[in-house]
Amino acid sequence: MEYKINNVYGYDKDYSYLDRVIKRTLMKEKALASIFSIIFVSEEEIQTINKTYRQIDKVTDVISFAFEDNKDDFMLENRVLGDIYICIPRMISQAKEYGHSETRELSFLVVHGLLHLLGYDHMNKEDEEKMFGLQKEILDEEGITR
Repeated sequence: MEYKINNVYGYDKDYSYLDRVIKRTLMKEKALASIFSIIFVSEEEIQTINKTYRQIDKVTDVISFAFEDNKDDFMLENRVLGDIYICIPRMISQAKEYGHSETRELSFLVVHGLLHLLGYDHMNKEDEEKMFGLQKEILDEEGITR
């Protein structure tokens, strides 16, 4: 497992707890030999990314860009998964809105983004239940609850 946090936004915290949730996610998906990046961005940056690549002109919390295009890539021993962009101001406001810690919210967004890189989506009810159930399971197993 190799990942890099690009702290463009300047959110200066201890991220050691992310190692556990990332490792648990990759272990569950049998993808420990993976490389990916997590990039912290501002509201303006995430809105620009959202507009440019998704044609949605609004701020969002997390966007993932998967490098693997087809199921054959999922069988490779060493996987280059892609990039996860997380909007730190949005993460902070959502933590307050939902009444839980920034640790919990950032962990949720990292797991959510990583699952997207691993091929999960939530475009229909069945896929949403599967993905969100797995997110909850991972966070619960790491003791990161609401």
